[in-house]
Amino acid sequence: MKHLLSFENWSAEDLLSSIELASALKAEPHEYHSCMKYKTLAMIFQKTSTRTRTSFAAAMHQLGGSIVELDWQKSNFTMSSVADETRCLDRYVDIIMARLLRYQDIDEMARVSRVPVMNGCCNRYHPCQILADLLTIREKFQRFEGVVLAYLGALNNVANSLLDGCIKLGMEVILVTPDQPETTIDPDILENARQSGRFHLTSDVKAGVQKAAVVYTDTWVDMEVFNDPSFQREKEQRIRLFQPYQLNMELLRQSRALIMHCLPAHRGYEITTEALESERSIVFDQAENRLHAQKAAIFRCLEG
Repeated sequence: MKHLLSFENWSAEDLLSSIELASALKAEPHEYHSCMKYKTLAMIFQKTSTRTRTSFAAAMHQLGGSIVELDWQKSNFTMSSVADETRCLDRYVDIIMARLLRYQDIDEMARVSRVPVMNGCCNRYHPCQILADLLTIREKFQRFEGVVLAYLGALNNVANSLLDGCIKLGMEVILVTPDQPETTIDPDILENARQSGRFHLTSDVKAGVQKAAVVYTDTWVDMEVFNDPSFQREKEQRIRLFQPYQLNMELLRQSRALIMHCLPAHRGYEITTEALESERSIVFDQAENRLHAQKAAIFRCLEG
């Protein structure tokens, strides 16, 4: 049994074999249409979701399996302990995907579960998204070694997993941000990146993207609080802080970099519509690849 909570216990070989499997699943889907027959995936959502919800459900259906979907607020996870509810849930299903607010709850689920647990997104990591991103990068460049990725803006769960996965596969990563990585990036991920010799940190936006083959950005304000009136003051502060780090075509005027964003995007904030819709954008290729990466993650976790 193998969990996918982050990439902490996933080696470069694990990541690469999963990406290769995702490519095979994408190329020949009919070859795998019944391999999850009689298998059931439980999907638990405390956070809102479009891509994770749809891609995991479609993935399991296309592999011949079934799903059970739980809304956290309409389940007894709200009144019972995470451990107790998980120890019941694992008696009914073969694998669990949870998209929760706190990593601690995902970790607790994995600690007690008798079946694999996959992290569909939490406040600290987003490994399923990054598997799809790595698959997309492999498709565009046919390699990882030597590909330079600049991550622009707010350091968050995506930045954590992206830095970890890219460094493990031999890419060069530049964090272009006013944030302090020591307070926002997992310390083990940050230390491994620094030791690799392929990690750079800068607040100089133009210099940071100058040699990048890929420029990646994500929302400056978490989706759960973007329209929350109680978060308005902090939202305005974050927009002022990160406005110079917006991904736009003027910034990339002297660059040939491809554009990535994990979505959903706040157009006009971290990325302009012009950049998102440009011919350099591979954002919707990323979104499509969530389906194929999800299939590969299910395979790898069940194989152990």
